[in-house]
Amino acid sequence: MTKLTYQPTTLENWVSRFYRKNGLLYPDDLYISDISCKLGIYLTMDQPFTYSFEEDDLKLINVSYDLPTHKQREAFFHELCHIFRHTGNQVMMPEAFRELQERDAKHFTIYAAIPFHMLTQYKLKDDQIHWTLAEDFNVPAEIARERVEKIYRNATKKQKMYA
Repeated sequence: MTKLTYQPTTLENWVSRFYRKNGLLYPDDLYISDISCKLGIYLTMDQPFTYSFEEDDLKLINVSYDLPTHKQREAFFHELCHIFRHTGNQVMMPEAFRELQERDAKHFTIYAAIPFHMLTQYKLKDDQIHWTLAEDFNVPAEIARERVEKIYRNATKKQKMYA
């Protein structure tokens, strides 16, 4: 049986380095309030919709208060990507550029919600692992499923390259 080899992406490595540097080592450490505080981002939950805002030194993420907790975490990581990696007002930008930012935010969300360095304790070959990850990381099951699928897809591509 061939062992899967997986090389984390640059973005995955960046997220893991940031988390480890800030003492975020286990799924139970990933409180959105702590992460936002460490980054100097003002976190609110007082609007019925989710958005991020940045102007000068003010960085703000509002997460909709009426979402279930696992969806709030997904929304937070999505907006965190916009703060970290994007610039400009999406309302004013061309649709193709906005779509590019949204795809990037989706990838970031998966990596930030379930960071690579926290996966070493899990048996990813288990067919039901996404349910365990969803519960442990308090994220929607589809996020966990996609995380595992990305690992297998990228590991398989690498194996084919060297076969």
